[in-house]
Amino acid sequence: MDNREFKDGKNRCFWCNNKNELYLQYHDEEWGVLNLDEDYLFEMLILEAFQSGLSWETILNKRENFRKAFDDFDIDAIINYDSEKVESLLNNKGIIRNRRKIEATINNARIFKNIQKEFGSFHNYLREFIPNEVIYDNESTESELSKTLSKDMKKRGMKFIGPTTIQSYLQAIGVINAHDKDCFKYEGS
Repeated sequence: MDNREFKDGKNRCFWCNNKNELYLQYHDEEWGVLNLDEDYLFEMLILEAFQSGLSWETILNKRENFRKAFDDFDIDAIINYDSEKVESLLNNKGIIRNRRKIEATINNARIFKNIQKEFGSFHNYLREFIPNEVIYDNESTESELSKTLSKDMKKRGMKFIGPTTIQSYLQAIGVINAHDKDCFKYEGS
């Protein structure tokens, strides 16, 4: 059985590891499903930044550890992390222990909160950039949309949010449907 053959007979994206139930569930129920809930948008921004340079499967396998370590992705708690908390995170073997990414998470939380205040929600901010319909693109690792959004986020001071990371983010939250055309989750015309 190769990576494209699944015991339930459904075709899935080439990257979906059929030996990892967590990954199958993520692919089938979450990835590419439009979700503009504020808490979800924040969680995925954190996780996508941690993914930078790594595989999504690595991050997904540590997601519950990230939830515990980062106070259930409570933005108000993260904004107030101090050097003691950073050191605690650096010693947490259940997450990616990268000082720059941890510090970027705290920084990005503050900017995310500022964006919420400015636009009323992070969702409203995204709506300034994203179209009203789902974009179907399963070939690009970045796009004009991800470049523009990344540029604006960087201008606001966010870190670890380059165009490729933002492309992945937009795919994860369902703005871009990047499922393979023969995947059962692809719904494009």
